[in-house]
Amino acid sequence: MKRIEIRKPDDWHLHLRDGEMLKGVLPHSAAHFARAIIMPNLVPPVVRASDAVAYRERIMAALPKGLAFEPLMTLYLTETTDPDDVAAAFHHGIATAVKLYPAGATTNSASGVRDIAKVTAMLERMAEIGMPLCVHGEVTDASIDIFDREAVFIDRVLDPLRRKIPALKIIMEHVTTSQGVDYVRSADTLLGATITTHHLIINRNAILAGGIRPHYYCLPVAKRESHRLALREAATSGDRRFFLGTDSAPHVDPLKECACGCAGVFSATNTMACLAHVFEEDNALDRLEAFASLNGPAFYGLAPNEARMTLVRRDEAVDYPEKIETGAGPVTLFNPMFPIHWEVETA
Repeated sequence: MKRIEIRKPDDWHLHLRDGEMLKGVLPHSAAHFARAIIMPNLVPPVVRASDAVAYRERIMAALPKGLAFEPLMTLYLTETTDPDDVAAAFHHGIATAVKLYPAGATTNSASGVRDIAKVTAMLERMAEIGMPLCVHGEVTDASIDIFDREAVFIDRVLDPLRRKIPALKIIMEHVTTSQGVDYVRSADTLLGATITTHHLIINRNAILAGGIRPHYYCLPVAKRESHRLALREAATSGDRRFFLGTDSAPHVDPLKECACGCAGVFSATNTMACLAHVFEEDNALDRLEAFASLNGPAFYGLAPNEARMTLVRRDEAVDYPEKIETGAGPVTLFNPMFPIHWEVETA
């Protein structure tokens, strides 16, 4: 049996949803993460400071007793977002970041940005006050192949934006390509990237080869193996520009297992165990803490957590549930397709 201890990690990209789903999935994240950047793509979206306050109150009301968890709220950027409202939210600690969704890029993104020029003044204000921008980095042009949308976004949107507003701190969320990794590495310290657990483990064959597997379908979609290997190298390298954002995104099974299923992988329950497997496989267990616990706070200008987490490698594989039950319905847990011997040690 092997045991490692790290500072308690944070999740820098998390979907908690709302209502009964929120109540069902929140304990799985709060059990393992001290803080999380909470995605604002509800219906209706979290646009104003008052929306973020109300959503945070619902999250805290759903938090089980005995669990310490700090939701770091974000605001959903629209072409009519009020810069003064956003600045006030940041100043008063209501919102940690703003989220840019290209309209139509992912779940509940219809209210997102269609013309980046229409939010330039908002982004310039954010650069002035030091507020980070979280970016879903894909174009939505129907003529662009879905596997190329991240690389095209970098060329058409992200690089011109960074040249226009060089002082803006940007997180390229859930990076999935070698082009994304290379671009982050070529940039200054104002550009960082989150990497999900599942993109370190699956490639597009997991979704498509031998039959459609809807529970591996997410956006950005998993790419070919060469991209997965580039992500693994970036995550396990210790490079401070890359940090964990699970993008754990629950949908009830009927909305995944249908003719036109929803995009999203739910991984909150076993993420740390899967990551320990990945880092051990790549001889990088000594760098797991940097990826999961240190690099994210450093990028956001926050102190790392004082609390500790112990991960234990069992001789026998650990039995994780196939799915969890929520008041909204069953949600299938990410299956990494290998036996998991690691688990978080509980008191």
